[in-house]
Amino acid sequence: MNPVAWLMLIALGLYLAGAVSLWRRGQRWSPVATLSFVTGSLLVILVTGTRLTGLAEDLVSVLLFQELTLMVVAPPLLMIGMPGRLLLTATPRLGLGRGLLRIGLSGYRSRIARVLLHPLAALVIAAAMLPGLYLTDFVSVVLGWPGGHTLLLVAFLVLGVIAGAPLWARDPLPRRPSFVVRLVEVFVEIQIHAVFGLVLLLSVPPMFAAYAGEPVTAGISRALDQSVGGALMWTYGELPLIIALIVTLSKWRRRDLRTAQHREAADDAALDEYNAYLAAQRSGGE
Repeated sequence: MNPVAWLMLIALGLYLAGAVSLWRRGQRWSPVATLSFVTGSLLVILVTGTRLTGLAEDLVSVLLFQELTLMVVAPPLLMIGMPGRLLLTATPRLGLGRGLLRIGLSGYRSRIARVLLHPLAALVIAAAMLPGLYLTDFVSVVLGWPGGHTLLLVAFLVLGVIAGAPLWARDPLPRRPSFVVRLVEVFVEIQIHAVFGLVLLLSVPPMFAAYAGEPVTAGISRALDQSVGGALMWTYGELPLIIALIVTLSKWRRRDLRTAQHREAADDAALDEYNAYLAAQRSGGE
């Protein structure tokens, strides 16, 4: 298995150990969050720890499937699992656990974390990742390095978590972005996926030096391979973004409804107070 799969398997084991420890102590921990993190972890292990990793060195469509899974599909599931909250809740406050908590909190409060989790960082990643990696053929350069494929998989997952945090994170963030910023990020990603997917669908000659020859995998040509990659961009890569768009608009609407209700209640209270004042004035005049 790829090292990414092993690391994800270790993270999954630690997460389940923390959740079980809370349940054994009688403390509440969301089964939905646990199921979400387990599902996201299994997806990461599936695309990095099976034969897909070998196929990705022959088929660009499989590499794109790995990227979309690690950047767009798995990160929301991992973040809905609230691993940060679980770390703070389940880690013992004494001995080694106290040291781990200090390290975790120091990293969360660090300047690096504030920069990486800034909403602008998510926009930069969304706007630069696909064009910078594929349209310049930098992906072929990275794949030519020793361990380049593994480096790409790590980058996909890390950058996917950073870019998805403003949209999906249920753990506290140093700065919670506005709904406008979240919508802009989603729209930017949707447009980039759509354009890049169209380029792949219409490209007959090989686009990347690392995939210049015909695939060794039987029954598929390079043109069909690139077309499948473009179709994945338009379907598999867009669906999570559309869900994020719907969720963001729904949360925005609910917040506006709550704000309107609070204002209406405040206005009603002020009106009642004013009516009581007028009634008192009339009573005093009589």
